[in-house]
Amino acid sequence: MSRDRAAWILCLALACHVAGRSVTAQAGSSSTVSAVDDNQQLLNLEQEWVTAENQHDAATLRRILDDKFVSSSGSKKPIDKETFIRDIVSGDVDPSASQTLTDRTVIVDGDTAVVVGTDTAAGVDQGAAYTVVFRYTVTYIRRQGQWRALAEHLVRVP
Repeated sequence: MSRDRAAWILCLALACHVAGRSVTAQAGSSSTVSAVDDNQQLLNLEQEWVTAENQHDAATLRRILDDKFVSSSGSKKPIDKETFIRDIVSGDVDPSASQTLTDRTVIVDGDTAVVVGTDTAAGVDQGAAYTVVFRYTVTYIRRQGQWRALAEHLVRVP
């Protein structure tokens, strides 16, 4: 089975599971409160992540990213946690740099979560303003009660 097909099946299964939780929410289940809390924790963690990237905050990135973290982008070779952090924090902090996360969908299944969204990055590079839009998928895992980013895939939107 291809990776794309396997990923699609996983996303579909998780979406069905979340849909089942929505029915439970209408019945007033306490697990729904936990799911809402998890969703908000993940959204907050993502915002903390982009802030850490913009400020070149390696300590915060190390806390957010799992030790097994892997990042892939387009057709480039995947990179591990320390390579990702080194790439992010190299160079000077660009005070004009920003990232805006939108269109986020959060799927939580036990101690695993997937967030799919849009990241619009803007700033100035060599005196020229830029805006780049990416679609991303991040898989999170809960370890010792804390959400950690396990894998990220980023694709530039044409």
